Parts: sequence; C-alpha cells; structure tokens
Amino acid sequence: MSRWLGQPSIKGSSEAMRMALLTFTTVGITFVWGVEQTYCTPYLLSLGLTKSRTSLVWIAGPLSGLIVQPIVGAIADSSKSRWGRRRPFIVIGAIISALCLLVLGFTKEIVGFFVSDEEAAKHLTVLAAVLSIYAVDFSINAVMSAARSLVVDTLPIEKQQTGSAWGSRMSAIGHGIAYGTGAIDLPSIFGTFLGETQFKQLTVIAALGLVATCGVTCWAVNERVLISVRHDARKEGGMLKVISQIWHTIVHLPPRIHAICMAQFWAWIGWFPFLFYSTTWIGETYFRYDVPHEAKDSGDALGEIGRVGSEAFLIYSVITFLGSWVLPMVIKSPDEKNYTQRPPESIKHVVERFSKYKPDLLTAWMCAHATFAAAMFFAPFATSFRFATLLVCICGLPWNIATWAPPAFLGVEVSKLSGGNASYRRLSDDPVEMADMNGSGPSLLHLEHGPDDTQGTKSSSTGELSGVYFGILNIYTTIPQFIGTILSTIIFNLLEPGKSPELAHDAHPDEHHSTDGPNAVAVCLFIGACSAVVAVFATRKLKYL
Repeated sequence: MSRWLGQPSIKGSSEAMRMALLTFTTVGITFVWGVEQTYCTPYLLSLGLTKSRTSLVWIAGPLSGLIVQPIVGAIADSSKSRWGRRRPFIVIGAIISALCLLVLGFTKEIVGFFVSDEEAAKHLTVLAAVLSIYAVDFSINAVMSAARSLVVDTLPIEKQQTGSAWGSRMSAIGHGIAYGTGAIDLPSIFGTFLGETQFKQLTVIAALGLVATCGVTCWAVNERVLISVRHDARKEGGMLKVISQIWHTIVHLPPRIHAICMAQFWAWIGWFPFLFYSTTWIGETYFRYDVPHEAKDSGDALGEIGRVGSEAFLIYSVITFLGSWVLPMVIKSPDEKNYTQRPPESIKHVVERFSKYKPDLLTAWMCAHATFAAAMFFAPFATSFRFATLLVCICGLPWNIATWAPPAFLGVEVSKLSGGNASYRRLSDDPVEMADMNGSGPSLLHLEHGPDDTQGTKSSSTGELSGVYFGILNIYTTIPQFIGTILSTIIFNLLEPGKSPELAHDAHPDEHHSTDGPNAVAVCLFIGACSAVVAVFATRKLKYL
C-alpha cells in the first residue's frame, strides 16, 4: 500500500488568492508559448527557412508533448522527494526553459562568437535556433505536466472545476502579457539593455517571467510527501516499466476518459495551425493587402509582422481574459448537482432561478467547437488584416472553453477513480491554535483526506495516477499536432514552395515568391475548421456515457 506524509496546503487568506497562487505557473508557461507562437515562425522565416521546413520545426511541440508529459507524469507519480512529487519538476523544468529561451534570443551572437565564417555561421545559426526551440518545448512540457497534476493532487473533487477555471484565467493573463509586450516597441523603452531587437528582449522577459511565476507557485503550495509506492513496481522496472504502464493505461482507458481524449484529438487538429500560424497569417495578410508597395521593403518585416500579429492577439487575449472570468459564472460545473455552493440568503432566489437556465460545460464545449469552425471557414476569404483579426478574436471564447473543459472533465474523472473523498478543512478560526497545530500560520488552507489516508491505497484521493492520465490526455493533444504538421508541410510545399515572400530578401530568383492566390496558412486554418466540426460530434458522445 502507498504511504503518505503530511497534508496538501495552499497559502492565502481567501479562495481566490489560493487558486491564483496554485495556478500562477500557468502565467509564465503561456507567456513563453505566446512569445514562441508570435515570433518564432517569422523569426525562422527571416533566417531563410521555407514555410514547409518551418512547419517541420514545429513538430517539436507535439514530439515533446508525446514523450515528455506522459513520462514525466508517470515518474513524478512515484517520486518520493521531500519537496513533493510535482514541485521539483516545475523548478528544474523552468530553469532549463529559461536558459534555452536566452540561447534562442541570442543565437546569432552565440554562434558568431565561435564561428567567424559568415556562410557557416548562417547555417549554424539556423541549426542552433531550431535546437533551442526543441529544448524549450521539451523542458516547458515537463513544467506543464507537473503543474497540471499539482492542481489535481491539491484540490478535492468539488474544486476541480474551479481550479481548471482559474488555470484558464491565468492562461489568459499570460497570453495577454505576451501579446501586450509583443505589440509594444520594447527597444524604444529599454534601449539595448535587454538586447537590441524586439525578439531578444521578449525572450529575456519570458525567461525571467517563467522562473518567477513557477517560483511563486512552488513557494505557496505544500504537497503531501510520498513515502512508499505500492510494491515500488515502476521503480523496479525502470523506464520500460513506466512506458509499459502508460501503454496499459491507454489501452484500458475508462469510457468517459477515452471520450474526453477523442474530443481533444479532433479539436486540436484545428487548434494547432491556429495557435502556431495565425499571427504570421495576420501579418502576411497585412503585407499582402494593407501595406503600400513601397513600404514592403522597409527591412523590418519580422518586427512589423510580429507587431501586427501581436496587436491582433492582444485584442484576442483581452476577450479570453474577460471570458475566463465570465464563463465560469454562467456555465454549470460537471458536478454541480453534487456540489452546489450556497448563495447568500438575500440573493438565493435570483441565483437559483438563473441556475436553471445555465448551460452545462459539455454543451459549452460543443458550442466552442462549432464557433471556432464557423470562424476559420472564412480564413481563406480574408483580404484585409482587420477581417483576419476579427476572425481570430471570434475564437477567443472558444479557446477559453478549449483550455478549461478537458482538464476540468478529466480532473473530475480522475478524482472519482481515486475515491474523490477529499474536502476542505479549516483547522480553526483561532490563528494561535492554527499555528500550533500545523506550524504554518493562519493563511494556510489544508485538505482533509480521511483517517485512513496515511496508509493510502493504489487509488488515493489525491490522484495518485493523475500524472499518467494527464500525460495520456496530452498524447491525444499532440498526435493531432503531428497530423497538422504533415498537412501544413504538404500545403506549404504546394502553395508556397519558396521562402516567405514577405520576409525573404536573399532568395534565388527561381524560387516562388508570388503573393497571388490563397495564403497557405489560411488553407491550413480551413482544414482545421473541418476537424472542429468532427469534434462537435466526438464531444457529444460524453452525454451518453
């Protein structure tokens, strides 16, 4: 039997503060993703890569998610570190990600320091930039895996919905900061202190932000310490045993968890091109239709595309931020029938009347797929960056649901499988008594796991295998990204086989550079819309399980 020491706790004097601290890591993670999604595609294009080759670079994201998240989740599940099962992975992953971000931002300077030959340095710069992107993706996926499991481990079943909603809010904040800073001319503010270009300064800020946000969450949360795992099976078998356990769990997924994973699969075939190429699409649409011809040779195409894309996504992030606060108020929790908060007596009747008309999260998730599909069907017909921006902004609320619904449903299911008997327990209203009982002061919220919990079971109420299940959900998130990468590579080769006509100035004359015809990224977004339609029906199956 598994044995545990201590009780999970979160610093903070209110539930909102505790939830914010628990999910604060998400701000730094999404900040990094926002910078990568906004600037790395045009950055690689500016180095001379074709769009088809650039699309192959983004296989780093799904590859890292496919490998890192399930394995890190499974290893962390059996970790006996005195700091807890998740926090060490968060800290180490954040430090590695930060260092790799700095290498990515200053790749030219680092390569130039070691290589003097200009032609050789050019090729090595491209190679170093690609490897840095891979390293960032691999390390930040470890952070994501541990951070998601930390929420499930720490919160009782009735708070899984709230924790997931707060994760969505923190994600919106992180994206808002990323797109906001990206839209600002940073060199005019900081000079050359953080680097002489916009991209360099963003990588420095993102690296510092990731370490800071991860540090705050690790400081605020105390985990239960795993003393021993039942039979130590995974430890005895090593990595092969971990992989075997992951495969066995995938093959024998409970029906509802399998349905959640399939809905995520079809949805992410659509979301992948949107997240990685839409800022580039907006910038290229701007250069195609809105910029005077004489202004296209300004020499700062990378900065212009990045800033135009960031301005559009800044509006998008404001919508997602507002939605992350409003939507949880108007959507029923998956377990609201069992866990209903009691409103104040003065507004009890109003709240109860309003609750009758609230849609459930499953219905909202289906509507989100449909809305995203409707918007992206129009992508190939966008002939101005304003219309492209409008289509992107329409996807703001669907993205809220896309980041909120899958972990919320999965968190509930994992908690049910694990017994789900944890609940909040305030030790005392007397600060002195509280300090005496737990030695941590009155600002800690503890979780009560039952009298037999110190001995534990294979399925403890703290989600002993939450790392494995969330890793599997990420597999169903990353496989569509492989599919999206292959599709986008084919489309880019067919429609835009040469270097980016908006960014490349040193290409061979025989290369294709026409901006006539459909934009290749827009076609990828259209195909993603078709997949989102399938996701509607895949999600609907959850109603009957």
